[in-house]
Amino acid sequence: MSNVKHRILVVGVGSIGERHTRCFLATGRAEVGICESVVERRDAVAQQYEVAGAYGALDEALAEPWDAVLVATPAHTHIAVALEVASRGINLLIEKPLSTSLDGIDALQALVREKGLIAAVGYQYRAHPGVRSMKEALDSGRFGKPLQVYGAIGQSFPFYRPAYRDVYFARREHGGGAIQDAITHLLNLAEFLAGPITRLAVDADHQALEGVTVEDTVNVIARHGDVMANYTLNMYQHPNETQITVVCEHGTLRFDLQQKRWRAMTEPEGPWEDHVYELKDRDSWYVAHADAYLDVLEGKAELLCPLEDGIQTLRVNLAALESAETQTWQRVGP
Repeated sequence: MSNVKHRILVVGVGSIGERHTRCFLATGRAEVGICESVVERRDAVAQQYEVAGAYGALDEALAEPWDAVLVATPAHTHIAVALEVASRGINLLIEKPLSTSLDGIDALQALVREKGLIAAVGYQYRAHPGVRSMKEALDSGRFGKPLQVYGAIGQSFPFYRPAYRDVYFARREHGGGAIQDAITHLLNLAEFLAGPITRLAVDADHQALEGVTVEDTVNVIARHGDVMANYTLNMYQHPNETQITVVCEHGTLRFDLQQKRWRAMTEPEGPWEDHVYELKDRDSWYVAHADAYLDVLEGKAELLCPLEDGIQTLRVNLAALESAETQTWQRVGP
C-alpha cells in the first residue's frame, strides 16, 4: 500500500457523499475535505470524521489544493460542479448517474482533454472483487465470445432507504426513479462485461412505492451489438437479490452479489465452478473503489469507469426513459 496521502475533496455529503468520505479515509491513503451548503449536514460529517477542512461554498473549497474532487451532489448538478472543478485543472470522480441530460457533456470532455485530467464515474460494481475476477475470466477467452446477458435486481427500497420520499429519488429531474437511480447500476455493469448497449426497449411503471410517482419497476430488452440481453428490476420485493449471467460460446458465468461468489459452468448439467470472495461489509466494497481510484492517481492502474463509459451509460439512461415514455425501440449513441 502506498504511503502517499492524496488530498480528496468530497462535494456534497448526503448519504452517498458521507459514505465516500468515510471510505476514502478508510484506505489510509487520503486526506479528505468536504464541501456542503447545508450547515447541519456539513457540521455533522465534520464532527464525525477527521476531515481536512469543511467548506460551505465550492469557490472557498477550491481555493485549497486538491488532487481530485469527488462530486456527490444531486445528479442534475453534477456537470456544473464538474466543469468548475475541471476548469481549475483538478481530477474528477463523479457519482452516478453522470447527469440527467447531455447538456454540458461536450464541454466537460473538452476540458478534461485540454487539461489532461483523470475523470471517472462512480459505478461501484466495476470495483467489486467478484465482478473484477469474472471480467478477467471473460477477457481471457476461455469461455468464447458472449452470446446473451441477463440480469435481475430486486429489494425492498423502503427498508434500505426509508427517506426515499424526501430525497432526489422522488424527482426524475434530479436523477430519481428506478431507471436513473437503480437499474443504471445493472446496465453499466452489463456494459462492463459485454460492451456498450446499442439499442433497447423498455417497459417501466410505478407499481408499489408509497409517496412517489416515479417508476419502481423496469424491464429492459437490449442489444450489445450482436449480444442479446434482458434486464429486470423492482424496488419492493422482500428478497434482496442481484445477479447477472453471461452466456458464452463455451460456458456460462454468473455473478451473485448476495451469495458472495461468481461461478462458471462449462458442460451441460456439469458442476458449477465457484469463485468466492469475502467482503466484511458494504463499506469494504466502497473502500475497494476508493483504492482503485487512488491507484489511478498514482499511475498504477487504469480507470474502471472512465468518463467516456459514464457518458455511454448516460445515453443508455436517456434512451431507456424515452423508450418507456414512447413504448418504442431506441438506438443508443451520439
